[in-house]
Amino acid sequence: MADSARGTFDPKQSRGQEYRDGATRAVRPRDAATLIIVNNDASRPKVLMGQRHENHKFMPNKFVFPGGRVDRADSRVRAAEELRPVVTRRLMTRMRGTPSENRARALAMAAIRETFEETGLVLGKPVRDAMSSKHEDWAAYFAQGVAPALGRLDFVARAITPPYRTRRFDTRFFIADAEHIQGDPLAVAGSGELQGLHWLTLDDARDLDLPNITRVVLDEIEERLKQNRAARARRPVPFIHFRNGSAIRDEIKD
Repeated sequence: MADSARGTFDPKQSRGQEYRDGATRAVRPRDAATLIIVNNDASRPKVLMGQRHENHKFMPNKFVFPGGRVDRADSRVRAAEELRPVVTRRLMTRMRGTPSENRARALAMAAIRETFEETGLVLGKPVRDAMSSKHEDWAAYFAQGVAPALGRLDFVARAITPPYRTRRFDTRFFIADAEHIQGDPLAVAGSGELQGLHWLTLDDARDLDLPNITRVVLDEIEERLKQNRAARARRPVPFIHFRNGSAIRDEIKD
């Protein structure tokens, strides 16, 4: 949703992608979540990104962070560590429909599950008693001997796909440090939904074919990484949405 100029928006950019007929009603956005994993081992922070296949109906060929839609099972999974209260409050702020802590929790769960599915990386906490699930992806996750550690996640951005797109998502962007990955964070191997997974500096990431909103999120991440822990906790969450065809940038804060 941002153009190549950092922090600006142009809803008319990239018109070659899928767009709805002006005579049809706008599609209702579906809840989705994305996880930005930051590796601070090198001199410059790196983030994990992969390329979507060309046959994907939503954002083909674009480089993205791992993530996807919230699944019903995400609201039923037990956690080794719950979301911090401030994260829960912000996730519930301006939540469509009836806001609830369980829906906020499901968003964070979706970010962890989708990241595991697409990259093979396990963000969680080892547990003594193995958990189980009838959901295929959660069952595979629990087989690693862990449970989700939601307290390791920070909520850093929210964006709703423009109404002129045929597929729309209300996406919450989470961030976590790679030190919370169980095993080697460089050993990425997921479902294949994302091609060519790479750890990239923020500048290298900006040189790729990115969704417009991803550029905005990269700018937000860069600013956050310059701050100390206390300042990050106070930093408002940017919320990008559309009103009367125009992009709006609001803030979610306490």
